[in-house]
Amino acid sequence: MGVSTTSPDKGVSLVTVDFPPVNALPVQGWYDLADALRAAGRDPGTRCVVLAAEGRGFNAGVDIKEMQRDPGHGSLIGANQGCAEAFAAVYECEVPVVAAVGGFCLGGGIGLVGNADVIVAAEDATFGLPELDRGALGAATHLARLVPQHLMRALYYTSRTATAAELQAHGSVWKVVPRGELLDAALELAGEIARKDGYLVRLAKAAINGIDPVDVRRSYRFEQGFTFEANLSGVADRVRDTFGTAKAEDEAKDQAKEGTS
Repeated sequence: MGVSTTSPDKGVSLVTVDFPPVNALPVQGWYDLADALRAAGRDPGTRCVVLAAEGRGFNAGVDIKEMQRDPGHGSLIGANQGCAEAFAAVYECEVPVVAAVGGFCLGGGIGLVGNADVIVAAEDATFGLPELDRGALGAATHLARLVPQHLMRALYYTSRTATAAELQAHGSVWKVVPRGELLDAALELAGEIARKDGYLVRLAKAAINGIDPVDVRRSYRFEQGFTFEANLSGVADRVRDTFGTAKAEDEAKDQAKEGTS
Protein backbone atom coordinates (compact mmCIF):
# COMPACT_ATOMS: atom_id res chain seq x y z
CA MET A 1 0.00 0.00 0.00
CA GLY A 2 1.26 3.47 -0.90
CA VAL A 3 3.56 4.54 -3.73
CA SER A 4 6.28 2.23 -5.02
CA THR A 5 8.91 2.41 -7.77
CA THR A 6 10.34 -0.50 -9.74
CA SER A 7 12.48 -0.91 -12.87
CA PRO A 8 10.78 -3.49 -15.10
CA ASP A 9 13.00 -2.78 -18.10
CA LYS A 10 16.18 -0.94 -18.96
CA GLY A 11 15.61 2.80 -18.91
CA VAL A 12 12.04 2.46 -17.63
CA SER A 13 10.81 3.34 -14.13
CA LEU A 14 7.39 2.14 -13.07
CA VAL A 15 5.70 4.25 -10.38
CA THR A 16 2.67 2.45 -8.94
CA VAL A 17 -0.04 3.92 -6.70
CA ASP A 18 -1.94 1.62 -4.35
CA PHE A 19 -4.36 3.16 -1.84
CA PRO A 20 -7.30 0.75 -1.39
CA PRO A 21 -10.15 0.66 -1.89
CA VAL A 22 -10.41 3.29 -4.67
CA ASN A 23 -7.05 5.10 -4.80
CA ALA A 24 -8.41 8.26 -3.19
CA LEU A 25 -5.12 9.67 -1.94
CA PRO A 26 -4.60 11.17 1.53
CA VAL A 27 -2.54 14.33 1.83
CA GLN A 28 0.74 12.49 2.41
CA GLY A 29 -0.01 10.21 -0.53
CA TRP A 30 0.09 13.14 -2.98
CA TYR A 31 3.45 14.25 -1.63
CA ASP A 32 4.79 10.69 -1.76
CA LEU A 33 3.71 10.42 -5.38
CA ALA A 34 5.37 13.73 -6.24
CA ASP A 35 8.60 12.60 -4.57
CA ALA A 36 8.59 9.28 -6.44
CA LEU A 37 8.04 10.92 -9.82
CA ARG A 38 10.75 13.51 -9.27
CA ALA A 39 13.20 10.87 -8.05
CA ALA A 40 12.52 8.73 -11.11
CA GLY A 41 13.05 11.67 -13.42
CA ARG A 42 16.34 12.60 -11.73
CA ASP A 43 17.72 9.08 -12.07
CA PRO A 44 20.23 9.27 -14.95
CA GLY A 45 19.37 5.70 -15.91
CA THR A 46 15.70 6.51 -16.49
CA ARG A 47 14.52 7.54 -19.94
CA CYS A 48 10.78 7.08 -19.46
CA VAL A 49 8.41 6.76 -16.48
CA VAL A 50 5.19 4.74 -16.45
CA LEU A 51 2.58 5.89 -13.92
CA ALA A 52 0.17 3.10 -13.03
CA ALA A 53 -2.18 2.04 -10.24
CA GLU A 54 -3.33 -1.13 -8.53
CA GLY A 55 -6.95 -1.92 -7.81
CA ARG A 56 -10.32 -1.06 -9.28
CA GLY A 57 -9.42 2.29 -10.76
CA PHE A 58 -6.54 4.60 -11.57
CA ASN A 59 -7.42 7.43 -9.19
CA ALA A 60 -10.51 8.73 -7.35
CA GLY A 61 -9.01 12.07 -6.34
CA VAL A 62 -8.46 13.24 -2.80
CA ASP A 63 -9.55 11.43 0.34
CA ILE A 64 -12.67 13.41 1.18
CA LYS A 65 -13.23 11.47 4.40
CA GLU A 66 -9.85 12.73 5.63
CA MET A 67 -11.15 16.27 5.14
CA GLN A 68 -14.41 15.49 6.87
CA ARG A 69 -12.52 14.26 9.94
CA ASP A 70 -10.54 17.51 10.13
CA PRO A 71 -12.36 20.23 12.13
CA GLY A 72 -10.13 22.88 10.57
CA HIS A 73 -8.72 23.54 7.11
CA GLY A 74 -5.41 21.71 7.48
CA SER A 75 -6.41 18.73 5.35
CA LEU A 76 -7.91 20.93 2.66
CA ILE A 77 -4.78 23.07 2.44
CA GLY A 78 -2.60 19.97 2.50
CA ALA A 79 -4.60 18.27 -0.26
CA ASN A 80 -4.52 21.36 -2.45
CA GLN A 81 -0.79 21.79 -2.06
CA GLY A 82 -0.14 18.07 -2.38
CA CYS A 83 -2.18 17.81 -5.57
CA ALA A 84 -0.40 20.82 -7.04
CA GLU A 85 2.97 19.19 -6.30
CA ALA A 86 1.97 15.79 -7.72
CA PHE A 87 0.51 17.28 -10.90
CA ALA A 88 3.60 19.44 -11.37
CA ALA A 89 5.87 16.45 -10.74
CA VAL A 90 4.27 14.64 -13.68
CA TYR A 91 4.59 17.67 -15.96
CA GLU A 92 8.08 18.63 -14.81
CA CYS A 93 9.47 15.09 -14.75
CA GLU A 94 12.74 15.26 -16.67
CA VAL A 95 11.72 12.38 -18.92
CA PRO A 96 8.42 11.50 -20.62
CA VAL A 97 5.65 10.09 -18.42
CA VAL A 98 3.27 7.46 -19.79
CA ALA A 99 0.04 7.12 -17.77
CA ALA A 100 -1.52 3.65 -17.74
CA VAL A 101 -5.19 4.24 -16.92
CA GLY A 102 -7.69 1.54 -16.05
CA GLY A 103 -11.12 1.96 -14.53
CA PHE A 104 -12.09 5.33 -13.11
CA CYS A 105 -9.87 8.39 -13.45
CA LEU A 106 -11.57 11.16 -11.50
CA GLY A 107 -10.71 14.48 -9.87
CA GLY A 108 -7.03 14.41 -9.04
CA GLY A 109 -6.61 11.58 -11.53
CA ILE A 110 -7.40 14.05 -14.30
CA GLY A 111 -4.68 16.34 -12.96
CA LEU A 112 -2.18 13.49 -13.24
CA VAL A 113 -3.06 12.20 -16.70
CA GLY A 114 -3.72 15.68 -18.08
CA ASN A 115 -0.09 16.52 -17.34
CA ALA A 116 1.28 13.20 -18.60
CA ASP A 117 3.07 13.02 -21.95
CA VAL A 118 1.15 10.00 -23.23
CA ILE A 119 -1.94 8.10 -22.05
CA VAL A 120 -2.54 4.40 -22.61
CA ALA A 121 -5.99 3.39 -21.41
CA ALA A 122 -7.96 0.23 -20.77
CA GLU A 123 -11.29 -0.25 -22.48
CA ASP A 124 -13.06 0.24 -19.16
CA ALA A 125 -11.37 3.57 -18.38
CA THR A 126 -13.57 6.60 -17.70
CA PHE A 127 -12.41 10.17 -17.18
CA GLY A 128 -14.20 12.98 -15.36
CA LEU A 129 -14.27 15.77 -12.80
CA PRO A 130 -17.03 15.29 -10.19
CA GLU A 131 -15.74 18.38 -8.37
CA LEU A 132 -19.05 20.24 -8.25
CA ASP A 133 -20.58 17.21 -6.54
CA ARG A 134 -17.77 17.16 -3.98
CA GLY A 135 -17.75 20.80 -2.89
CA ALA A 136 -14.53 21.57 -4.77
CA LEU A 137 -13.15 23.14 -7.93
CA GLY A 138 -10.03 22.53 -9.97
CA ALA A 139 -8.30 20.48 -12.70
CA ALA A 140 -10.26 22.09 -15.54
CA THR A 141 -6.76 23.12 -16.59
CA HIS A 142 -5.92 19.45 -17.10
CA LEU A 143 -9.26 18.30 -18.53
CA ALA A 144 -8.85 21.01 -21.18
CA ARG A 145 -5.69 19.18 -22.29
CA LEU A 146 -7.75 16.03 -22.93
CA VAL A 147 -10.90 17.32 -24.66
CA PRO A 148 -11.97 20.43 -26.61
CA GLN A 149 -13.02 23.51 -24.64
CA HIS A 150 -16.78 23.23 -24.97
CA LEU A 151 -16.78 19.55 -24.11
CA MET A 152 -14.56 20.28 -21.12
CA ARG A 153 -17.11 22.78 -19.87
CA ALA A 154 -20.04 20.40 -20.36
CA LEU A 155 -18.23 17.60 -18.53
CA TYR A 156 -17.20 19.96 -15.74
CA TYR A 157 -20.65 21.46 -15.15
CA THR A 158 -22.47 18.10 -15.27
CA SER A 159 -19.83 15.93 -13.54
CA ARG A 160 -20.25 13.42 -16.34
CA THR A 161 -17.44 11.19 -17.60
CA ALA A 162 -15.89 10.42 -20.98
CA THR A 163 -14.75 6.98 -22.07
CA ALA A 164 -11.28 5.97 -23.21
CA ALA A 165 -12.62 5.50 -26.74
CA GLU A 166 -14.03 9.03 -26.73
CA LEU A 167 -10.73 10.49 -25.60
CA GLN A 168 -8.88 8.48 -28.22
CA ALA A 169 -11.18 10.04 -30.82
CA HIS A 170 -10.12 13.47 -29.56
CA GLY A 171 -6.46 12.46 -29.88
CA SER A 172 -5.55 12.57 -26.20
CA VAL A 173 -5.34 8.80 -25.61
CA TRP A 174 -2.60 7.03 -27.54
CA LYS A 175 -4.00 3.50 -27.38
CA VAL A 176 -6.99 1.65 -25.91
CA VAL A 177 -6.49 -1.99 -24.91
CA PRO A 178 -8.26 -4.69 -22.86
CA ARG A 179 -7.74 -4.21 -19.12
CA GLY A 180 -5.51 -7.26 -18.85
CA GLU A 181 -3.13 -5.86 -21.47
CA LEU A 182 -2.90 -2.33 -20.05
CA LEU A 183 0.41 -2.45 -18.21
CA ASP A 184 2.14 -4.41 -20.95
CA ALA A 185 0.99 -1.88 -23.56
CA ALA A 186 2.22 1.05 -21.46
CA LEU A 187 5.57 -0.63 -20.80
CA GLU A 188 5.96 -1.47 -24.48
CA LEU A 189 5.54 2.19 -25.41
CA ALA A 190 7.85 3.28 -22.60
CA GLY A 191 10.44 0.80 -23.81
CA GLU A 192 10.29 2.26 -27.30
CA ILE A 193 10.90 5.74 -25.87
CA ALA A 194 13.65 4.45 -23.59
CA ARG A 195 15.60 3.13 -26.58
CA LYS A 196 16.20 6.71 -27.71
CA ASP A 197 19.31 8.60 -26.61
CA GLY A 198 18.75 9.53 -22.95
CA TYR A 199 20.22 13.02 -23.16
CA LEU A 200 18.22 13.81 -26.28
CA VAL A 201 14.98 12.57 -24.70
CA ARG A 202 15.49 14.94 -21.75
CA LEU A 203 16.16 17.82 -24.10
CA ALA A 204 13.00 16.95 -26.02
CA LYS A 205 10.89 16.96 -22.83
CA ALA A 206 12.26 20.36 -21.80
CA ALA A 207 11.73 21.77 -25.28
CA ILE A 208 8.14 20.56 -25.57
CA ASN A 209 7.26 21.93 -22.14
CA GLY A 210 8.87 25.21 -23.11
CA ILE A 211 6.53 25.74 -26.07
CA ASP A 212 3.38 24.77 -24.17
CA PRO A 213 0.82 27.59 -24.56
CA VAL A 214 -0.51 27.18 -20.98
CA ASP A 215 1.44 27.45 -17.73
CA VAL A 216 -0.29 24.48 -16.13
CA ARG A 217 1.04 25.06 -12.62
CA ARG A 218 -0.10 28.70 -12.51
CA SER A 219 -3.42 27.91 -14.19
CA TYR A 220 -4.25 25.18 -11.69
CA ARG A 221 -3.29 27.30 -8.70
CA PHE A 222 -5.62 30.01 -10.01
CA GLU A 223 -8.46 27.47 -10.03
CA GLN A 224 -7.62 26.41 -6.48
CA GLY A 225 -8.23 29.94 -5.27
CA PHE A 226 -11.91 29.44 -6.02
CA THR A 227 -11.88 26.21 -4.04
CA PHE A 228 -10.80 28.22 -1.00
CA GLU A 229 -13.54 30.76 -1.69
CA ALA A 230 -16.10 27.94 -1.83
CA ASN A 231 -14.86 26.71 1.55
CA LEU A 232 -14.86 30.12 3.18
CA SER A 233 -18.44 30.71 1.99
CA GLY A 234 -19.60 27.45 3.56
CA VAL A 235 -20.99 25.98 0.32
CA ALA A 236 -18.15 23.46 0.04
CA ASP A 237 -18.89 21.93 3.44
CA ARG A 238 -22.60 21.79 2.68
CA VAL A 239 -22.00 19.89 -0.56
CA ARG A 240 -19.12 17.77 0.77
CA ASP A 241 -21.16 16.61 3.77
CA THR A 242 -23.60 14.86 1.42
CA PHE A 243 -20.74 12.78 -0.05
CA GLY A 244 -21.53 9.07 0.13
CA THR A 245 -25.03 9.59 1.56
CA ALA A 246 -28.28 8.19 0.21
CA LYS A 247 -29.42 11.74 -0.53
CA ALA A 248 -26.40 12.35 -2.75
CA GLU A 249 -26.95 9.07 -4.57
CA ASP A 250 -30.61 9.91 -5.19
CA GLU A 251 -29.68 13.33 -6.53
CA ALA A 252 -27.10 11.77 -8.86
CA LYS A 253 -29.73 9.35 -10.19
CA ASP A 254 -32.19 12.22 -10.75
CA GLN A 255 -29.54 14.17 -12.64
CA ALA A 256 -28.80 11.14 -14.81
CA LYS A 257 -32.51 10.73 -15.64
CA GLU A 258 -32.80 14.41 -16.54
CA GLY A 259 -29.78 14.15 -18.77
CA THR A 260 -31.26 11.28 -20.79
CA SER A 261 -34.81 12.54 -21.06
